[in-house]
Amino acid sequence: MPERLVFQDAAGRVLTTRDLEAFSGQVDWQIKGGHTVPTEAVRLHEDARAAGARGEYDRALALLDAAHARAPGWPYPVYDAAFTYLLQGDTDTAERCYAHVDRLAPRGFFTCKTTLNCLRRERAGELPAGFCKTFTALESLGDLPKKKSILDGILARFPGFAPAWKELAALLEDPGDRLRAIERGLEAWPDPETRGMLLLNKALVLNQRGERGAAIAILGDLALDPASTLATETLAKATLARVIDA
Repeated sequence: MPERLVFQDAAGRVLTTRDLEAFSGQVDWQIKGGHTVPTEAVRLHEDARAAGARGEYDRALALLDAAHARAPGWPYPVYDAAFTYLLQGDTDTAERCYAHVDRLAPRGFFTCKTTLNCLRRERAGELPAGFCKTFTALESLGDLPKKKSILDGILARFPGFAPAWKELAALLEDPGDRLRAIERGLEAWPDPETRGMLLLNKALVLNQRGERGAAIAILGDLALDPASTLATETLAKATLARVIDA
């Protein structure tokens, strides 16, 4: 198939079908700077995660420190250490670790930017103590009606917390309700990762409603925006490839 133009933004940057060929929507967090992570660091990280799953947090943190020492440019051990400190209620150390991850991976690493923003708002008094720990725990909650109820309660108290709108939108079945939740999130000054996911989901809803052109415009802008996180760019390109081939 010959290469063809898919999207051009206001700055003249273009996306072609060839630009979209390699994008599956999967983000590889294992490589930093083009270098393979040492095998020993990977092993220590896996052992740390296993220890954390057993509730052995002190051992997990020691193993994560050892993994970081062997691969100082790899964000994963620091990211998991940050999460472990958050689970223990040590928000100051958690914030420092998330900030370190953000420096190692400035284009984003899983939910680092979202959690770091949340912790900074908690420290500033915009959110109550313990809020970020509670909200982060929602990610693993499998009881969806309960999750929705908790999110409704959070948003009743803190309607300016964009990540909660993002999570709520994902649970809503009616496209109109989803779009309204997404718009509320976009109005709430979301962090870069949350903003990207809100816009991606807005594009999906619009495409579902037959507004293909509007969906392509959102996805194309996200894919070309230098401020997009790596995950947002990758998912935007993968989604755009599916939309144009539909």
